[in-house]
Amino acid sequence: MIRTRFAPSPNGSLHLGHAFAAIVAHDRAAREDGEFLLRIEDIDGERSRANLPCEFREDLAWLGLAYREVAPQSARIASYRAAFERLKLMDVVYPCRCTRAEIALAYRELGPDGPVYPGTCRGRQVDPGEGAAWRLDVATALALTGSLTWTDELAGKQQAAPEAFGDVVLWRKDAPASYHLAVTLDDAADGITHVTRGMDLFPATHVHRLLQALLTLPVPTWRHHGLLVEPDGRKLAKRRGSPSLADRRRAGEDGPALAVRLRAHDFPAGISLSQSLDL
Repeated sequence: MIRTRFAPSPNGSLHLGHAFAAIVAHDRAAREDGEFLLRIEDIDGERSRANLPCEFREDLAWLGLAYREVAPQSARIASYRAAFERLKLMDVVYPCRCTRAEIALAYRELGPDGPVYPGTCRGRQVDPGEGAAWRLDVATALALTGSLTWTDELAGKQQAAPEAFGDVVLWRKDAPASYHLAVTLDDAADGITHVTRGMDLFPATHVHRLLQALLTLPVPTWRHHGLLVEPDGRKLAKRRGSPSLADRRRAGEDGPALAVRLRAHDFPAGISLSQSLDL
């Protein structure tokens, strides 16, 4: 059975971009009588707001999306720790005390996520105590797994190239698992067969495929859809005050009608709000 998910972080209200992502995930499962899950990604420290999950549930119901909610990330910390300890035993992670400013000064190339970590702490004796992050030694990990591939429903078969990210952080200084580790474990635990998400996360899938191989996790199919963007080309973002679904809902807008308009644009490119979408 096909199973998809929508996994928002409660650090701000949902906007049209989230609605679009939720609809794509919901409809991909519905087309084959599958299951659509809601998972709250709430381990982002002080940025997580306790009142927002309830708002998210109301937003999805307003759009007409039926879902089953699964455990939030805050209830999964033990599973993240267990996986992290497995990676430590495999000797594919190492502690790092470099700051973002130090990395920005020392970087040699730019990757999908910004400056690529130059490997300063790799192979050095670094105190792994409080205040240290833990990074994935990508070269060592690839030597263990060998060549890897993954499949996107829109872009086809891909050769995994996680080295483009450099040695990403898997265990953070300021929170438990990083996005890369947590989402990979969560999707496996929830039995997600099709990961639907925006094109902005396409590069991250290379890292997730490597983690799946290291931890012997099932490999889903991905579908990276287009993004709703601002008239200037930037994707919608909570921090820039993009209109929230909650505000639209409270103003009496017709949620199912909005969902119908959004459904017309499930394609692998960006949509500008400056276009005549009546959104």
